[in-house]
Amino acid sequence: MSEPKTESRVIKKYPNRRLYDTVESRYITLADIRRLVMDKVDFLVIDKKSQEDITRSILLQVIAEQEHAGEPLMSQDFLSQVIRSYGGAMQNVVGSYLEQSLKLLSTEQQQIRDRLRNSMGSDAYDAISSLTQKNIARWRLVQDDIFKAMCGGTKREESSESERRT
Repeated sequence: MSEPKTESRVIKKYPNRRLYDTVESRYITLADIRRLVMDKVDFLVIDKKSQEDITRSILLQVIAEQEHAGEPLMSQDFLSQVIRSYGGAMQNVVGSYLEQSLKLLSTEQQQIRDRLRNSMGSDAYDAISSLTQKNIARWRLVQDDIFKAMCGGTKREESSESERRT
């Protein structure tokens, strides 16, 4: 017997471009859509006016926002290659290849996490993250000490300069 499929969460996009989460009964942003994706929540975005499924275009907006916000994941060359793949005989092959490659990468990452967790006895990423946070805190202390020394040195120089003038 197969498990009953849970219905997708419905997000409505209104003509004013606002997104409305029907489960939480509130307007949401692209950052909220990203959180749903990261939390692996199954959802569907429906255009309120046309009743069209526009989930893909909203996901592309999330990607565009992520690419613009920080360190881009996709190079300009990669994006150009993707654009060139549209409309050609290989379009389906390229799409399938990219999808399978990302699934394989995700699976391999999980296997590495599992191996590290088993070999270290705890979650390696938590240990590395903790170490990184400690190093950042130490670096900030060093920076503070350098800044204090520089400010103290500047104040001493200023007071020495004013003493020489008097």
